[in-house]
Amino acid sequence: MTTEVDSFPRRHARTQRFTLGAPRAFTVAPDGSRVAFLRSSSGTDRANSLWILDPEDGSERVAADPGVLLGGVSEHLSPEERARRERSREGGAGIVGYATDTAVELASFALSGRLFVAELRAGTARELEVPGPVIDPRPAPDGRHVAYVAQGALRVVDAQGGNDRALLEKEEEQVGYGLAEFIAAEEMGRSRGFWWSPESDRLLVARVDDTPVRRWWIADPAHPEREPHHVAYPAAGTPNADVRLFVAGLDGTRTEVLWDRTRYPYLARVHWSEAGAPLLLVQARDQRSQLFLAVDPDSGATRMVHADEDPTWLELFAGVPCWNPSGQLVRIADEGGARVLSVGERPLTGPQLHIRSVLDVSADDVLVTASAGEAAEATEAPEIGEIHVYRVNELGVERVSQEPGVHSATRSGNVTVLVSATLDSPGTRVQVLRDGKRTATVTSYAEDPGMSLRVTLREGGARRIPCAVLMPRDYHGDTPLPVLLDPYGGPHGQRVVAAHNAHLTSQWFADQGFAVIVADGRGTPGRSPAWEKAIRDDKAAMVLQDQVDALHALAEEFPLDLDRVAIRGWSFGGYLAALAVLRRPDVFHAAVVGAPVTDLRLYDTHYEERYLGHPDEQPEVYRRNSVIDDAGLVDPAEPHRPMMIIHGLADDNVVVAHSLRLSSALLAAGRPHEVLPLSRVTHMTPQETVAENLLRLQLDFIKRSLAQRSLA
Repeated sequence: MTTEVDSFPRRHARTQRFTLGAPRAFTVAPDGSRVAFLRSSSGTDRANSLWILDPEDGSERVAADPGVLLGGVSEHLSPEERARRERSREGGAGIVGYATDTAVELASFALSGRLFVAELRAGTARELEVPGPVIDPRPAPDGRHVAYVAQGALRVVDAQGGNDRALLEKEEEQVGYGLAEFIAAEEMGRSRGFWWSPESDRLLVARVDDTPVRRWWIADPAHPEREPHHVAYPAAGTPNADVRLFVAGLDGTRTEVLWDRTRYPYLARVHWSEAGAPLLLVQARDQRSQLFLAVDPDSGATRMVHADEDPTWLELFAGVPCWNPSGQLVRIADEGGARVLSVGERPLTGPQLHIRSVLDVSADDVLVTASAGEAAEATEAPEIGEIHVYRVNELGVERVSQEPGVHSATRSGNVTVLVSATLDSPGTRVQVLRDGKRTATVTSYAEDPGMSLRVTLREGGARRIPCAVLMPRDYHGDTPLPVLLDPYGGPHGQRVVAAHNAHLTSQWFADQGFAVIVADGRGTPGRSPAWEKAIRDDKAAMVLQDQVDALHALAEEFPLDLDRVAIRGWSFGGYLAALAVLRRPDVFHAAVVGAPVTDLRLYDTHYEERYLGHPDEQPEVYRRNSVIDDAGLVDPAEPHRPMMIIHGLADDNVVVAHSLRLSSALLAAGRPHEVLPLSRVTHMTPQETVAENLLRLQLDFIKRSLAQRSLA
């Protein structure tokens, strides 16, 4: 019998969704002698240590233990570090990130705002006395210096300690060097703000001036005696931060990198390797054109290497652009209706693969992640929710990961660390391969959820929408079950994946007596550029229709009670849940609306303007896609459906104003609803008791709401 102590909601919260104790953040030494990674000591320990694995015999040792280095003192994080972790959705503690020199002999990391280095061969770690609080320390490629950010300045210290100095100091209060601005970290996937030269004699450093950005104030209503803090938030249609780039030499020289920042204000990617000149990817604000620029680090001048244009938008990808060892440009492009890998000007893949990211580039090949393209799906059994690792070169494509599931990898030289998740087994499995043959595995201390899945992956409806259907594990009859849709449904949020742990919460809801459906409609990643970009100017109606179509298609195969249908979601999923009960109350009968984006002008520039354009140029598009302007709020003919709105009051990504404005609109329309404010909770809801009880409260609300419908 399950007790409260070991119930799924509590274990799910205590283990941070069963991720604690799992190895992550791998770095492979070029000579194949070492693999560095992070891992906490158990499935309930949040504090990560830095570990070293020997690929030959699989032996592991601790290179840096945060408990030892801090002497048992609790961590203290600066506001800047807290913000950085919020942007990266980092819920761990201890060593949450590290960087190494080229040889993977020296690692640097910050703990409690202090700078530490670890000698990875010797297995020793020590603190470097420098001004703090320290953020994002990174060794030079030759291991002789460490650069870091402190109080808005980019500083450098000798790796042995001493000779600490500022290379670039902030000139004004709202100016800082070396950190990514809000939208780069939140939307562009660029978490860094400085990059070492291969020769270790200078750095490229971003200068961010937040002066033009509007200030928003985040208060804690539970503690009115505390002052609110402000965030520079670039809402749609408002000014962005001014981002410039400088070459800073260790000798004190400073040269600005020049490009047309008026036309291309977004600094999306920076790459600097031995293979060529520094490489930038800069985007226009409308994200329909971008330039690949090579930088002369002596003069700061740039020359165009390649230009892209797209009538809808240009996607950004992990790992590119970069040079291959022979100096050819490696990029991912949407060409001929497919997402392809190009080296130089030659596409190396076709419509059979949908390229997702570049993992490593060698003289022989490019290592990528990809899912099956639409051309492959048309001729083969669909690999629903699978992501694989491939080697690509001019001779063809070779799949590295063989087992059905979701895979990624880290590689250097002939050693590859393959990280795999499957539907059949919980957690992830990490294998170390040398020349393609397994030599070791990396131990995971993550807890076993102790939950088997009863999940079926399907393509539903005429558009073949990827779906996961989860039934109660003890269900053996044919009586129709109440339905819970559990989508994200939006860009960058693929939920239908062939991985066990991705479906644990949905299975728990199913075991409470529901048929749970997860559907990835148009706009979600993983199928084709056209699938993802179909939502341009229409995030609401199109995405919602795909949920409805998937539900009705699956009802022909599964015992679904279409008179009792609820939907729950968070962030974009919360937005979708609100739309569902307002626009389609004929289909959806209750909604849990978590941290929703309701007033689209309140969300950030890079995200909203990518999909809906500039609000001053397309106000009707914003109104049509908004929840608070929805006609379903005021149409007296539309039935009222129960709605629970949940929002963290400390959320600085989707601010609580979204939910307050929705509640005000519902109240003005006379529509009953429930509001659950979460004090001191951000968009991540990292607090254990909050995360646990949120699941229980949602379940209670859904059961109550659908039970009332049964009695009606």
